[in-house]
Amino acid sequence: MLTPQEKDYIRYWEENRDKQKKVSRQFLVGIPIGLLFVIPIVVNFVSGWYKRATMEANTSDFSPGVLLVALLLIVSFTAIFSKKHQWDLREQRYLELLAKNPEEVSEKRPEEESEEKQQKESQKQPQKEDQKEPEKPGEIKM
Repeated sequence: MLTPQEKDYIRYWEENRDKQKKVSRQFLVGIPIGLLFVIPIVVNFVSGWYKRATMEANTSDFSPGVLLVALLLIVSFTAIFSKKHQWDLREQRYLELLAKNPEEVSEKRPEEESEEKQQKESQKQPQKEDQKEPEKPGEIKM
């Protein structure tokens, strides 16, 4: 027996799961989490607290472009990874709730519906003569 909150969650996740799975959305929503990692690095670098980092920054080998690219990669990876992880946790909870009491949930998952449609369409369309498999080289045609 599912609680009303669990039923609401199932309904919510069925409506929003595909929207939240998009990488672009995961990146945009996850940027603040990525910034939580990058801002302390920048503050530490700019403040001069770590003397060795300041010495390295003042050498001719230091490239601010490399630092900027590294910071952007940290933000991107952290943002996408954290949101993907949250999506996986929510999907797991959704699947567990469906397995807990499947007869109460009448709707099929969207992926199952699209797979069934594709199978039905492929069974309905017989292969035409011009769409037969290509001949193998050296095969005699009769």
